[in-house]
Amino acid sequence: MKKNMLSIIILALLIVNLAMTGILMFSQMGTTKKTARLIDGISTALSLEIAEPSTDEAAEAEEVPIDAIAVYKIPDQMTIQLAKGADGATHYCLVSVSLSMNTLHEDYEKYGAKVGDSEDLIKGEIFDVIGSHPIEEAESNPDLLREEILKRIQKLYGSDFIYNVVFRDVMFQ
Repeated sequence: MKKNMLSIIILALLIVNLAMTGILMFSQMGTTKKTARLIDGISTALSLEIAEPSTDEAAEAEEVPIDAIAVYKIPDQMTIQLAKGADGATHYCLVSVSLSMNTLHEDYEKYGAKVGDSEDLIKGEIFDVIGSHPIEEAESNPDLLREEILKRIQKLYGSDFIYNVVFRDVMFQ
């Protein structure tokens, strides 16, 4: 009789434990979802999340056939001092850059062959953009750097015949 009574008590405690676990799980779900939303918002605000290119950019990149791409490689490897970061130390970036040009673009005839002549101006834009970011930003989001460099070069030429910037080698120290 004692064994049956003990089994009934264990069964009752098991059911109570199961009910309490269910209540605990459902009460924590809301908090967990709110925390996940908060973290997503913070990472978006800090631009830590790598975003997909917009449909316009993706369509533009797909429109240039491979045989209509001319690549200009800036021959020098550039050493650029980065902005002071959270640690206050001086950091450097060693980078090699290539520019992709659309040979079917109407401005390619006008500027394409002369890109090498304005290499110093292009390097100046690259130095300005990369040097304005601390090491934490530069390492975590190189796509942001490439987009900024591309916009500055397109503004320099007043044309978008240069449609992509590629980092061949990148090292941070």
